[in-house]
Amino acid sequence: MFKKRETRFVEILKESYSSGLLSILVDRETGVHYVHTWASTGGSGLTPLLDETGKVVVKKLE
Repeated sequence: MFKKRETRFVEILKESYSSGLLSILVDRETGVHYVHTWASTGGSGLTPLLDETGKVVVKKLE
C-alpha cells in the first residue's frame, strides 16, 4: 500500500570520544559528506567534510 522511501542521509562512520560522538553523514542526492559532532554537554555541530586541499568532499554512494 505504501512505498517505503529511502532516507536522504546515510551515516557511514560513527566514533565515540571522551565527551561525545563524531559521525560522517552522506547526502544520497548530492554526494556531499558532512561531519556531525555531538558533545555530552549539549553542544552539536554540522559542517561539510573537507579534503586535504580544502574542497568539500563529494562522492556519491554506490
